[in-house]
Amino acid sequence: MTPEITQVLLSPWVLALLGLCIGSFLNVVIHRLPLMLERGWRLDSAEMLGVKVEVPPELTLAKPRSRCPACGHPIAWHENIPVLSWLRLRGKCSACGAGISARYPLVEILTGLLFAATASRFGTQPATLLWCAFVGVLVALAGIDWDTTLLPDNMTLPLLWAGLVAAALGLTIPLKSALWGAVAGYLSLWTVYWLFKKATGKEGMGYGDFKLLAALGAWLGLQMVLPIVLAASVLGALVGIAMKMSGALREGRYVPFGPFLAGAGIAVMLAGPDRVLDWLGWT
Repeated sequence: MTPEITQVLLSPWVLALLGLCIGSFLNVVIHRLPLMLERGWRLDSAEMLGVKVEVPPELTLAKPRSRCPACGHPIAWHENIPVLSWLRLRGKCSACGAGISARYPLVEILTGLLFAATASRFGTQPATLLWCAFVGVLVALAGIDWDTTLLPDNMTLPLLWAGLVAAALGLTIPLKSALWGAVAGYLSLWTVYWLFKKATGKEGMGYGDFKLLAALGAWLGLQMVLPIVLAASVLGALVGIAMKMSGALREGRYVPFGPFLAGAGIAVMLAGPDRVLDWLGWT
């Protein structure tokens, strides 16, 4: 592949279009993966207990075809074009007129914009695709955690190992920084978790948050762990207060931390370590 073709294929505009398509797939992941995991957990529990339970039909990320949840109408290919189909259908099912959540096109647009920003940040090099994959996984994890307060191991752990392998191959950051970033990411939140639990008798976060921050440390390095935690904590507190004041957060419920860790990780990646450290006055 010539440098000219590579420059075109990895340009912000092309990766923005790719991001729109990936965002459409991420919507499927956000919706279906928790259902797939729940079904598996039920089957495993029933097998261990030796009992029979009712489980939903088998579900994968590819099958069955996407359908309207209200009437079961199969979504045709021309009704599944990122953003454009939602606009053409005016946010409604073509068969029954039931509303289609605006979150679907918003996730597609967000992913497209983030892919374009990633291309601008890293330029036309193959590693840019790795960083786009990093962003895509974080978007999916944020959506799943927001909906279910779950950060699946089958996403956080591959993200962690991918960060370490990419560093070992010299594609991202020095391996030493990636390794200690993963260690610091996990142990920092693990320590906060246990101190909070000892002091209050309650669990302030889940183990998935430890693994997610470990993965962010593997991709972004040791120096970025604390800035990510600080940014995520401030943003999470502001959103939590706003939701509490508006009545959107019921008594006894909490705002998951994962989406803010993911958002802070993406922000730090796009800003770059030098700029982040300069903002904090640590240079």
